[in-house]
Amino acid sequence: MKKLLKFIKGYKKESVLGPLFKLLEAALELIVPLVIAALIDKGIGSSDHGYIVRSCLILVALGAIGLAFSVTAQYFAAKASCGFSAAMRSSLFSHIGTLSYTELDTIGSSTLITRITADSNQVQTGINLTLRLLLRSPFVVFGAMIMAFTVDVQSAITFAVVIPVLSIVVFGIMLITMPLYKKVSRGVDSILSKTRENLDGARVIRAFCKEDEEISEFRERNDALTAMQKFVGKISSLMNPLTYIIINLAIIALIYSGAIRVELGELTQGEVVALYNYMSQILVELIKLANLIITITKSAAAANRISAVFETESSMKYGDEKFTGLKDGISFNDVSLCYKNAAETSLSDISFEAKRGETIGVIGGTGSGKTSLINLIPRFYDATKGEITVDGKPISSFDKESIRSRIGVVPQKAALFEGSIRENMLWGKADATDEEINRALAIAQADKVVMDKGGLDAHIEEGGRNLSGGQRQRLTIARALVRNPDILILDDSASALDYATDAALRSAIAESTKESLVFIVSQRASSVMHADKIIVLDDGKAIGIGTHGELLAACPLYKEIYDTQFGEVV
Repeated sequence: MKKLLKFIKGYKKESVLGPLFKLLEAALELIVPLVIAALIDKGIGSSDHGYIVRSCLILVALGAIGLAFSVTAQYFAAKASCGFSAAMRSSLFSHIGTLSYTELDTIGSSTLITRITADSNQVQTGINLTLRLLLRSPFVVFGAMIMAFTVDVQSAITFAVVIPVLSIVVFGIMLITMPLYKKVSRGVDSILSKTRENLDGARVIRAFCKEDEEISEFRERNDALTAMQKFVGKISSLMNPLTYIIINLAIIALIYSGAIRVELGELTQGEVVALYNYMSQILVELIKLANLIITITKSAAAANRISAVFETESSMKYGDEKFTGLKDGISFNDVSLCYKNAAETSLSDISFEAKRGETIGVIGGTGSGKTSLINLIPRFYDATKGEITVDGKPISSFDKESIRSRIGVVPQKAALFEGSIRENMLWGKADATDEEINRALAIAQADKVVMDKGGLDAHIEEGGRNLSGGQRQRLTIARALVRNPDILILDDSASALDYATDAALRSAIAESTKESLVFIVSQRASSVMHADKIIVLDDGKAIGIGTHGELLAACPLYKEIYDTQFGEVV
């Protein structure tokens, strides 16, 4: 929690003025019982109508001023807490962007979403209530007790007994519920993870008729969370009845002893009423304080979870050398990759060279390591063994921005963002002209798609929902081509295209990227057979590297893939 307080530095004035105005309001609240006591004893007791009117006006003035102080305090508290939350979320989002795929895979996307939304909101609420009530409630509790002693010492002894008993009940319940609320937070994480999984995989679930099973599993998790929340709620619900029993017993004792002493002339009726009001104030503030501490506990737990993300540093270290463009090529030297917490390696002892101007095909069965291999080139992951060099230098020696700005990546899953087609193309190159965009669209065979949609300003829905799979793939290829990259990576990016469009796409890319190094990952032999070099992967190992003809003669797996797709060559 302490590490997050840096985000409130810009709101020091609000953080001071908020509690200050709340204390001023509390001070006025402590004066009210004395005014009422005087009103009863001097005004009503003496039938002094002028005094009664003056006292009522004083009460109205105290109420109006108190309201003004309260609204002002709320304004400053809200401004500080909202500003704090906005700065924290912005910084958290930026920090998540610096993490490597290894950290993102380890933490999990659903967890990160929870941290940046629900947890951030919880911390914001905690900051708001802290600024408003953390000083006010104790101030009123102890202030009321002190004021009670100024009214009558003997009667105020009841306060000295009741306050510790109330504190034991209130804070005892709080200490029991605090760890339970943490379990509830973990349950919410589980529900969010399951919800996200179901929404992302809705089509798969329906395709395999798994709706009932998924609904049943979600219901189980939801019921478990509900049961935990009910259990915590039952314990928390003991607070009000127990505190009211204690306070009402104290009030009975106070009124009983007060009535006797009023009869004896040792105490006035107004003083008894004042003591009763102070007792009520103490009850209200103690309950407020208990609820505040529970909220602060939740906020502290949320803040710790957010801090844990901030404390997570990227496992990748980058050099300071600027990458000005590919001059020679890329070399893999006995490269292996093992994902974090994985039992086995995904790639083992991969070695090859790829020169500028070449087209490198990567082919293999599902799970053979094709995507893992090309993910090492833009350093989405780091090799756990061996070395990757670019123009003879370790890839880790280059500055992240300079080398990635020269690489165009088209991932397996075509990802588009809500906005216009032009805005999506500008992700590839922020200052791209319409001419450059249209050229990239033409190469990607997507120019007709754009024309049919109404031009570059046509709207794309979130995730490209209003496009077909093939249209999304062509637009993501165009986005990568806009920047005219030195290294172009196409990761099974034509799987949704028909063979004719795929062939036209490959021909256009080959013509426009003669000076670039192109990696084509595919399960189609037709997509890679014209490549200068083909890498055949099987279970994370390169079992064949060569041209199409060489592999047909020397690599049984490649020949099997080719024969399966084209028919056995006699």
